[in-house]
Amino acid sequence: MAKSRKDYSAKVKFQAVLEVLKGEKTIVEIARSWNVHPATIRNWRDEFMQKGPEVFTQGQDSKKSEEKVSELQKIIGQQTVEIALLKKFLGN
Repeated sequence: MAKSRKDYSAKVKFQAVLEVLKGEKTIVEIARSWNVHPATIRNWRDEFMQKGPEVFTQGQDSKKSEEKVSELQKIIGQQTVEIALLKKFLGN
C-alpha cells in the first residue's frame, strides 16, 4: 500500500526554511521537529532561494495588473455605449 503524499501549507514551509536560514539547528534537526524528510526541507530551502526575490516584486506586478484592469474596464464602457448607439440607430 502506497503512502499518501502529505501537503504542507506555505506558512509551514516558510517557517521551516527560516529555521534553516537562522543556522541554529541542522537540517536534520529541523526536519525531525516538523516531521518532514530532510530532503524535503532542502527542496523548500532551494525553492525559497530561487523564488525569494519574487516576493518583493508582487506589489509592482499588482499595480500593473490594476492599471490593465482599469484600461480594460474603460474599453468595455466605450464599447457598451457604442453598442447602445448602434442599436438605437438600427431601431432594435
